[in-house]
Amino acid sequence: MSSSVSYWILNSARNSIATLQGGGRLYSRCASNWNKSKWRLFSPALATLKNDAPCGSFALQKAYRHTSTEEDDFHLQLSPEQVNEVLRAGESAHKILDLVNGVPNSVLRFESNQLAANSPVEDRRGVASCLQTNGLMFGIFDGHGGHACAQAVSERLFYYVAVSLMSQQTLEQMEGAMESMKPLLPILQWLKHPGDSIYKDVTSMHLDHLRVYWQELLDVHMEMGLNIEEALMYSFQRLDSDISLEIQAPLEDEMTRNLSLQVAFSGATACMAHVDGVHLHVANAGDCRAILGVQEDNGMWSCLPLTRDHNAWNQAELSRLKKEHPASEDKTVIMDDRLLGILMPCRAFGDVQLKWSKELQRSVLERGFDTEALNIYQFTSPHYYTPPYLTAKPEVTYHRLRPQDKFLVLASDGLWDMLGNEDVVRLVVEHLAEAGRHKPDLAQRPANLGLMQSLLLQRKAQGLQAADQNAATHLIRHAIGSNEYGEMEPERLTAMLTLPEDLARMYRDDITVTVVYFNSDSIDACYKGD
Repeated sequence: MSSSVSYWILNSARNSIATLQGGGRLYSRCASNWNKSKWRLFSPALATLKNDAPCGSFALQKAYRHTSTEEDDFHLQLSPEQVNEVLRAGESAHKILDLVNGVPNSVLRFESNQLAANSPVEDRRGVASCLQTNGLMFGIFDGHGGHACAQAVSERLFYYVAVSLMSQQTLEQMEGAMESMKPLLPILQWLKHPGDSIYKDVTSMHLDHLRVYWQELLDVHMEMGLNIEEALMYSFQRLDSDISLEIQAPLEDEMTRNLSLQVAFSGATACMAHVDGVHLHVANAGDCRAILGVQEDNGMWSCLPLTRDHNAWNQAELSRLKKEHPASEDKTVIMDDRLLGILMPCRAFGDVQLKWSKELQRSVLERGFDTEALNIYQFTSPHYYTPPYLTAKPEVTYHRLRPQDKFLVLASDGLWDMLGNEDVVRLVVEHLAEAGRHKPDLAQRPANLGLMQSLLLQRKAQGLQAADQNAATHLIRHAIGSNEYGEMEPERLTAMLTLPEDLARMYRDDITVTVVYFNSDSIDACYKGD
């Protein structure tokens, strides 16, 4: 791509805003051509929108007066070092050193990163270990209509799964501690927390609902708890039910009411993996995705998908939706490749506008909420007859890990919009090879600071760009910086990173990636133990 890529991107963006200004169908360019927003807002004939109502991730008024697309106002002057600084700002990495029954964990380490397109970012991610049961949990949560639902799900879902896996005895200890007002047994150890919680003042309500859930599990009298597939299935649906019920119940505290409303009326897709020894379970609801990178005995690499996107391009999802609604709705349940013409994923947490009856929605919203200040989407689909249309029920996949299963990639759809499954595996493999090439051979020479400084100066003198140390960063770099031939173009990368926030969402989505590396020796030892 030539150096005019920046002008092309920005000029195209300016034309998109002009389309919005020109009247007619709102969101025409950024929804139909770029297809990045999960929510689509209808034309005035179908919904009442003010000029400053949200359109995707930006307000129309703000877009009208935005002038940063003008060539004389907008300068792309990021050095390679600054590009790296932006790309690496959200990096996270952790080595797993735990022993399970005297054997090293089947997970060796994980690397994660996130690049925002929305402001604020709507994706969330989390990694935690279950302290009362074996297992590591990894999650990617892709929000839409705001970040509130993704934040809530990322903070709460792992607790529901962990409680579901507890034995009867452990649940009794938990309940006993609550009754006697003693400290609870620790449930999770966060290795990567979803971020600073905005729910610190309402966690007591969330704990109360988690307690009701484990009380119900106690009533079932299962000695060993649920199996992992059942735990994932029930946890997704139970948390979504609690999100819905929390705003229906009378709440005295205004902040709690407002937060609960934002969580319920925004939405989030979720993909999470639970790894326990050689047992890998993946639960997915929506269009996040999980794939395995597999290296065969002959050294060849391949991709093993572990999820299916729940959207209009999934024939099984189309069949499911048509079976759940009358034949008279066959042509309206999916329109323009969206659920009711509105939402791209067909499964998600929250989004009660697609789950509740019209009467229930009115009764909740008539309690005096300032819906405009809270950025609550209000619309009525002309084909809303037999709710619910949306579910958070996940599709659960089980895979028994083998020594040739080298890594797992979980990511929000912002990555998969740009890269195919095979491209992602290839890039991770290339990253591993590159990291190996740039690793200094300290076995042959003394490892001291003088040597390390000398090596760094040599690289700088040679003008070599430092390789990414994080595979998730490497994937994000190529997702936004590669051309249609898969070649990295610095001009394109810089342009995509320096788009004004009003325009960035028209060209890419939030991208969140976690790469999990497996310990082949530990997995092999598990098989030999069997």
